[in-house]
Amino acid sequence: MGSYKVTPPLVFAVTIAAISSFQYGYNTGVINAPEMIIREFLNTTLSQKLSEPPSPGLLTTLWSLSVAIFSVGGMIGSFSVGLFVNRFGRRNSMLMVNLLVVAGGSLMAFCKMAKSVEMLILGRVVTGIFCGLCTGFVPMYIGEVSPTTLRGAFGTLNQLGIVIGILVAQIFGLKFILGTEDHWPLLLGFTIIPAILQSITLPFCPESPRFLLINRQEEERATKILQWLWGSQDVSQDIQEMKDESVRMSQEKKVTVLELFRARNYQQPIIISIMLQLSQQLSGINAVFYYSTGIFKDAGVQEPIYATIGAGVVNTIFTVVSVFLVERAGRRSLHMIGLGGMAFCSILMTVSLLLKDTYSFMSYICIGAILIYVAFFEIGPGPIPWFIVAELFSQGPRPAAVAVAGCSNWTSNFLVGLLFPLAAASLGAYVFIVFAVFLIIFLIFTFFKVPETRGRTFEDITRAFEGRGAQEAGKTPAVELNSLQPVKEPGV
Repeated sequence: MGSYKVTPPLVFAVTIAAISSFQYGYNTGVINAPEMIIREFLNTTLSQKLSEPPSPGLLTTLWSLSVAIFSVGGMIGSFSVGLFVNRFGRRNSMLMVNLLVVAGGSLMAFCKMAKSVEMLILGRVVTGIFCGLCTGFVPMYIGEVSPTTLRGAFGTLNQLGIVIGILVAQIFGLKFILGTEDHWPLLLGFTIIPAILQSITLPFCPESPRFLLINRQEEERATKILQWLWGSQDVSQDIQEMKDESVRMSQEKKVTVLELFRARNYQQPIIISIMLQLSQQLSGINAVFYYSTGIFKDAGVQEPIYATIGAGVVNTIFTVVSVFLVERAGRRSLHMIGLGGMAFCSILMTVSLLLKDTYSFMSYICIGAILIYVAFFEIGPGPIPWFIVAELFSQGPRPAAVAVAGCSNWTSNFLVGLLFPLAAASLGAYVFIVFAVFLIIFLIFTFFKVPETRGRTFEDITRAFEGRGAQEAGKTPAVELNSLQPVKEPGV
């Protein structure tokens, strides 16, 4: 592979794609700040419809449903990724599904005016389906338009979009901005604006050259797009790699989700993909984000919303750090550093929450532990699971693999969101020990099972897994996966 420059067309294409990641982050974070105001809306609206105040149990159930239904939509969306990308292409799929978020945003923006709880919940489901689809589309598109030497750095921009979305949602949710009784529907409906912006700009971005060459056999167009995106006339080696993959695909039948688990050469990468997604969600990060205001309050912070925004700022800064580290340190090393650091911080959070009433300085240690925990998350477990899935599979099984990985991510996200309040109520400060145990398990798994993919072509990675699959079937010597060491390339 040659050395390629970071060109304006490449940066533009990746940035516009990352608007969908921003949407995911924004819609994840937006529901936290106005919780009490939305609960009051549910109470008032139901009182008028039922002619008597709803029970506290019904109110809590409806509130939980409004939060959790987003993840259910996400599961449905993430599992439908393959239906879109192979038929319409990566870019066109991103363009089409913006209709969903415009519909969902409109339902949420007008639910108060229409005095309709159903509109609020339906809006959250539709927006969730959109976000589920985007968690598949964006890493796939970014991975396929980026040169091998820059794939990890650009892949991290997907996560940067997510964390900026969460931060913007936290800031807009402040009482003096949109987190008020009058303006909260606008806060939820704001998601329409990025959708319109992306719909206007996406037609100026190219379709994925891998999709054009492998799925549509448009070699000339794919070559021109690569030359334009990568600022190099000589892309013949990359085109040849895609052609080789295309030949292999024509010999394989279409890969379904079931075949990912049946075929030996796919079993190992799909298990790694699922475990990496679980490591992201079961690390406890969403528990910290969904309920950070309450955690900071327990730690004795006077204005916990500002501490939560502080965590959002740390989140964003360390995602930027990860962009620069991922092509130098490698995926596997960063993921392990992140998991180990988070496990240590989880134990520190437990100890400080238990001792904060005895020693006042423990409150500061707890806040520090949360902020460092967030920083470690963004160095590894935050960005890496999203884009490494696209790296572990060739073009044929990639859409099905991304769908399975995305669905496991959303399912675990849903379960953490649903079960954390119950676990926190029964375990108290010890709840973070549960996450620490998970983190240590994932750290051991990463050490023994996850290959290094930095600097390797999609084809190289696939071949290594096929070598492992054949060896396990007793045919050939193993190709050692952890020996997928990065190729030293110019400029890395």
